[in-house]
Amino acid sequence: QVQLAESGGGLVQAGGSLRLACAASGRTLSTYNVGWFRQAPGKEREFIGVINWSGSTTSYGGSVKDRFSIDRDNVKNTVYLQMNSLQPEDTAVYYCAAGVVMATTAPPYGHWGQGTQVTVSS
Repeated sequence: QVQLAESGGGLVQAGGSLRLACAASGRTLSTYNVGWFRQAPGKEREFIGVINWSGSTTSYGGSVKDRFSIDRDNVKNTVYLQMNSLQPEDTAVYYCAAGVVMATTAPPYGHWGQGTQVTVSS
């Protein structure tokens, strides 16, 4: 069983950047595809992007494309979400999730982290 833990969230001004990390324990993350999602208060969970097990393929949701990017370091058992040009509407709890398919919806992912808060001030 793989356990996931996000880190790197915090408060940032509009236009700033953050780099979130999703660290795995209990089992290697290198056999999983890893997705990033976010959820703002009162809103549904939103797909941000996904990276395949090797890091050779990524796919992003429309609202963050060209601003966010995902990469991974399988030696460190960690996946990263680089967020640039952050805006107040990016404020949310950010989650990483591991699964056996590259899905753009939440249900196919069997393993989730606890989330990390990102707050963007105007």
